[in-house]
Amino acid sequence: MEHHPTIFQIPNFLGALGIAGPWVPEHVTMAWLVMAILVGLSYVATRRLEAVPGPMQNFMEVVVEGFGNLLEQMIGPKGKRYLPLIGTAGLFILVGNLLGSIPGLKPPTANLNTTAALAITVFLSYNYFGIREHGIVAYLRHFCGPILWLAPIMFPIEFIGHLARPISLSIRLFGNIFGEESVIAILLSLIWLVIPYAIYLGVMMPLSLFTSVVQTFIFVMLSMVYIAGAVEVGHEEHH
Repeated sequence: MEHHPTIFQIPNFLGALGIAGPWVPEHVTMAWLVMAILVGLSYVATRRLEAVPGPMQNFMEVVVEGFGNLLEQMIGPKGKRYLPLIGTAGLFILVGNLLGSIPGLKPPTANLNTTAALAITVFLSYNYFGIREHGIVAYLRHFCGPILWLAPIMFPIEFIGHLARPISLSIRLFGNIFGEESVIAILLSLIWLVIPYAIYLGVMMPLSLFTSVVQTFIFVMLSMVYIAGAVEVGHEEHH
């Protein structure tokens, strides 16, 4: 299926060395665009911090505070220490998803490579957080179940379950955004008809915005659940 092309194409100078193709892949280009947007917003919001914040500073403070409150509710008083990971992933996914609402742009999250990279980052991070919090021995004991003699059965089950998490995270986000993009691409290919374009503006555009927010929220919430489970292992075992 042919998708609406991206406006941006950036030369890949590694292609001259035979390391890569002559152009950066579309999803990488879009990921760079998302990063540029986020860096630009951060710069504008923080270049002149004031006691009485302006509109942009106030907006960013509300966003950061919202992520912080969610982390405290899901993980506890120490939840805000994970704000850099959750906040960055959440904003990247949200802005990336919203790019799909702009004709001519394709969200990086509609590519499995992007969503897999995000999911693997979360997977490695929450396991690292768990090991850092409790030590590797105590953390691995969590995989063995509450009774030691059940370890030969519980450990493989728990291990496979944890490995399935990044697969689930990446495919869920990719599948929803890719499906949405496919429908939008079909409608845009029929843009010469008034009715499909009206459907896009009246139905697909609000639905696209809603899906973008919901999928971001699901990814962020699942990530926080995984982190909470990893860092609270020792607490459950002591009781």
